[in-house]
Amino acid sequence: MAMAIYNILLLFLCFCQLGHKITASDEHKTPSHTLQEAYDVLGIKPNPDGSLTREIRIPMVNATPNVEPTSTTQIALSKDIPLNPFTKTFIRLYKPLNPTKNSKIPLIIYLHGGDFVLFSAKTVIFHEFCNQISAQFPAVVASVEYRLAPEHRLPAAYDDAMDAIMWARSQAVCGNGSDAWIKQLVDFSHVFLLGSSAGGNAVYHAALRALDLNLSPIKIRGMIMNQPYFGGVHRTESEIKLSEDAYIPLYVNDLLWTFSLPKNANRDHEFCNPLMIGRSYDLGKIKRLPRVMMKGDDGDPLVDREKMLVKFLEANGVEVVSIFNEGGHHGIELSNTTAAQELYDAMKNFIHSTLKFKHINH
Repeated sequence: MAMAIYNILLLFLCFCQLGHKITASDEHKTPSHTLQEAYDVLGIKPNPDGSLTREIRIPMVNATPNVEPTSTTQIALSKDIPLNPFTKTFIRLYKPLNPTKNSKIPLIIYLHGGDFVLFSAKTVIFHEFCNQISAQFPAVVASVEYRLAPEHRLPAAYDDAMDAIMWARSQAVCGNGSDAWIKQLVDFSHVFLLGSSAGGNAVYHAALRALDLNLSPIKIRGMIMNQPYFGGVHRTESEIKLSEDAYIPLYVNDLLWTFSLPKNANRDHEFCNPLMIGRSYDLGKIKRLPRVMMKGDDGDPLVDREKMLVKFLEANGVEVVSIFNEGGHHGIELSNTTAAQELYDAMKNFIHSTLKFKHINH
């Protein structure tokens, strides 16, 4: 009981500290939209059984496991490997085209964006993103093909993220039975979790879950949340200001959470609102999170949520490197090469500084 009261008091103080970011309620006046408009924006059609028919508006691509002799742009190799045969998930694994010989590199477990409802590890924009980070960091990247909502509501994506973490551990302990790329290249003491949008949300929850497990010999050194997808019942200033945003308007956002959350849950469920602690995660666990990088853009309706989470984590003793850019929009790195390179550089610097700090302290 005392711990519950303590959690409630801390949450209240957190809201007081950030109160200028929160409006009274959902009652803020925004232009009305129909469900059909939201369906059209997303390119989806609900089916009678509760599933969705999704238009493939952004192409999917195959993995590229072999060197392509005629290519002048190939920078990484990739291949698909099964993850969980029961859930039919898989990992698209990436390695640099020309890794440094006799040198081990980090393993990055990546979860793509798509608001838990759209896209795949095979979607070309995420495929190219992983090619770039594998080549530039350099790193081996394990991009997770997680299950989508509403066919598989949360916490299904978190379960799949945990499967990927446990897969990494199994690779570390099975020696000669591990994947050849993993065995040759990966330093299992240098594992990072990376997620964009919905993937950033999943990374946060997976990192908290992982604290309950003995993952030895792998060590999760940090997590990177790029414009993580969070929400809440009460609107923030950025959500109101950008309610008709071209990339993630409020009426579309609300529908996506309706699809993603457990049935009958609202947006103050802890899967959506990370400040609603005390259900699955207590403050003691949050204090044990590894180093965090948070990246956001002021032109993204989600930016106030990200800033609130940064303050909450810092108030609980978590080391956070936060980068908030003026302007921009949700998913800017997927269409703007300058923004993409700035993000690659920032993530690379975060990883290198985290590992340098680890060596100084050991």
